[in-house]
Amino acid sequence: MAEAEAISKSQLPRTRKTLTQDLINAGLTPGITVIVHSSLSSLGWVCGGAVTVVQALIDVVTSSGTLVMPTHSNDYSDPELWQNPPVPTEWWQTIRDTMPAYDARITPTRNMGKIVEVFRTWENVLRSSHPNFSFAAWGNHAEDIIKNHSFNYSLGEESPLARLYDLNGYVLLLGTGYDTCTTFHLAEYRKGDIKTVNYAAPILEAGKRVWKTYLDIDFDTESFVDLGEAFEKTGCVKNSKVGSADTKFFAVRDAVDFGVDWLKANRK
Repeated sequence: MAEAEAISKSQLPRTRKTLTQDLINAGLTPGITVIVHSSLSSLGWVCGGAVTVVQALIDVVTSSGTLVMPTHSNDYSDPELWQNPPVPTEWWQTIRDTMPAYDARITPTRNMGKIVEVFRTWENVLRSSHPNFSFAAWGNHAEDIIKNHSFNYSLGEESPLARLYDLNGYVLLLGTGYDTCTTFHLAEYRKGDIKTVNYAAPILEAGKRVWKTYLDIDFDTESFVDLGEAFEKTGCVKNSKVGSADTKFFAVRDAVDFGVDWLKANRK
């Protein structure tokens, strides 16, 4: 949404104060552990943009809670797998040889949105080590959530998603749909009977850049919207509004446990 359109669709500016109240109404509370998927443009015109949104989220969660966001960088990957857009075959080896190694401090996210980009550079935010599927966290359980992120099976049992499950965390879809719900990937692993494939990314080992292959599942998000709609019918999802954005708020455990059963029944 262009800024002019955001202004025209907003009766009043969205401010830190109004967003804070909306987030409370959406389900967030002090001390909560929550992973947020976000779309800045969906909120309407926000005074201060993404910075204001992060401030409001932190105001509600407080340092006794934990705020988590996906900080994925899927472009730090094997160009042979790129589809949106693809690159010429003759470029592949050059890309593998020269792409910078993933660095949690500076590697930008890809297609995660402005709120995530602001959050990952926020003071006291920690970011996990996975070159493609990292997560950033701030607050009480930040270190526990991001540490020991497995290189193989990046969204499985040794990932921040599993730690969110263990901590009885929550999900807030802030102007995004179920297709962005990374939590459902944990259900993919737990479903079992999954196809595995080789991926690769540039990482640092002993201070040196290496191009390293890792094993992971063949991710499939095409059914996530149907999965989410079926999950919502259980009554476990709270729908609300933050600014102009539609929000969905629910427990990680509820989503994953339902997702495992649904995927077993509906995905062959």
